[in-house]
Amino acid sequence: MKPTALFLIVLAATAGCSRFENVGKAPAFTAVETSDEYYAMAGAPLQASLDRRTATDRASLWSGSRTSLLGDRRAVQRGDILTVVIEINESAEISNTTNRSRSSSDRMGITGLLGIPQRINNTLPMGATMGDAVNTDSDSSYQGDGDVRRREKLTLRVAATIIETLPNGVLRIQGSQEVRVNFEVRELIVTGFVRPQDISRQNEITYDKIAGARISYGGRGQITDVQQPRYGQQIADIILPF
Repeated sequence: MKPTALFLIVLAATAGCSRFENVGKAPAFTAVETSDEYYAMAGAPLQASLDRRTATDRASLWSGSRTSLLGDRRAVQRGDILTVVIEINESAEISNTTNRSRSSSDRMGITGLLGIPQRINNTLPMGATMGDAVNTDSDSSYQGDGDVRRREKLTLRVAATIIETLPNGVLRIQGSQEVRVNFEVRELIVTGFVRPQDISRQNEITYDKIAGARISYGGRGQITDVQQPRYGQQIADIILPF
């Protein structure tokens, strides 16, 4: 068997292994125990050792602790959970029109130069003369039109976990959510950096206050698999020049 054919067979078998695992069953969820959120919540709070209040202070209703009736329960430390509100409703429309036109004409002739043009005229075909040696005309025209229209709308809510507190007090958050309907899993992943003061009293933060926000909403399963072109087609689209 030729090496090229063997390579294609191995490539096809390797690419299809992940699909073969899901034949006849729904795709599996991602293990929560391997996520950064789990490690952040499993560890001890960073500020636990700083709580030196007496039992009387902790029992008071007017205490400023997080466990009191009027305490601030916003997420502030590693392992705390907050809600990320994603409400994207954006539209953009760009239209450009370009027109360009140019016309030029050049004419050059030599009627007298120490008698040289006359001698040359005797050797030229009948009707040709150095008096009209060069005559050029050029015209160019360009017209371009561009139109871009885009509209995006997405409304989601997801619980995120503080996985790291940076030296300047900024919180690094990460949240993930998976919902399985029949044989399709919808995935939502949110990561980024937030300031503690941007978290509302309801322990929520909107996506436009997340620096370096990375929001991914997709899925995997039978529907997604059918919508994706085969690996061979994707490779052909890259290699073929036409």
